Amino acid sequence: MFLRVAAIAMIGMASIAASSPARGVQDFGWMSGAWVSESKGEWTEEHWTSPRGGTLLGTNRSGKGDKTTGYEFMRIAADADGTIRFWASPSGKPPVGFKLVSSGPKEAVFENPANDYPTRVVYRRVGDTLHGTIYGPRGKNPMSWTFRRPASK
Repeated sequence: MFLRVAAIAMIGMASIAASSPARGVQDFGWMSGAWVSESKGEWTEEHWTSPRGGTLLGTNRSGKGDKTTGYEFMRIAADADGTIRFWASPSGKPPVGFKLVSSGPKEAVFENPANDYPTRVVYRRVGDTLHGTIYGPRGKNPMSWTFRRPASK
């Protein structure tokens, strides 16, 4: 009986450790680099710096054919109290912060229920792909991108 309880406790601790939030911005190095998503003549690029000085900086540019249709400046950093946030500034608008609510070795989930859209931002790295998804209130109207490393020129 004791061994069964001990085993269950160890499994529970392992699952808690696997889903515990990142300790710092350095835990998001898996996002670093250049990424591109292309479909039906439309494209989206993201570029993320390596974590340094407590900050990860990102840019996003979308377009169709040879025309840029949108852009965004992004930042992942800790607040003075240590709370990690994803900051997004689409098309030069004032930045909006999203609090890190969960993370794993190659996943980060940020939320801001007070924002109109999106309210949730999720990044997940699977092998050589980076998946980005944004959601509206109550998980509605998701938009997703599957990024790959750009081809060498």
